[in-house]
Amino acid sequence: LPLQKHYFPLDYTVQVQHEEVLRPSNVTRLRNGTVSEAALRYLWFHVSSQALLRIRQVLPEKHPSWKYTQELCRLFDALGREYGAYRQTDVDVVVADLVKQVHSAGAERRTKAVRPKALLDNSLKVMRMLFGGPCECRGA
Repeated sequence: LPLQKHYFPLDYTVQVQHEEVLRPSNVTRLRNGTVSEAALRYLWFHVSSQALLRIRQVLPEKHPSWKYTQELCRLFDALGREYGAYRQTDVDVVVADLVKQVHSAGAERRTKAVRPKALLDNSLKVMRMLFGGPCECRGA
């Protein structure tokens, strides 16, 4: 089939650093360690945007998810402008260290093989945990 070359093989994985995988259990552990919600959202943004970059590096342009991930990149660019105002000193030390590790590229880093879909699934689950609560809107 000619379309098969535009899909990932079954069980296709990308190599990521351990810090680039943010699961709901990680967030729960950090919350229990009294990390603020704002710092957890900052961490989610950095981990998720890095995961998206990893996926885009290997995604063929004719893959059915290409346009979807392109739109996600636009959304993360907009979020990046928001989070760009943050300084690492504005967030908990543990989160600042994790963000630093996520963005450091070094051969000495521990890596693991993760399916691209799992990276996006984790990002969505954590986003729902951090942003899915009732909105506290002020005013009318």
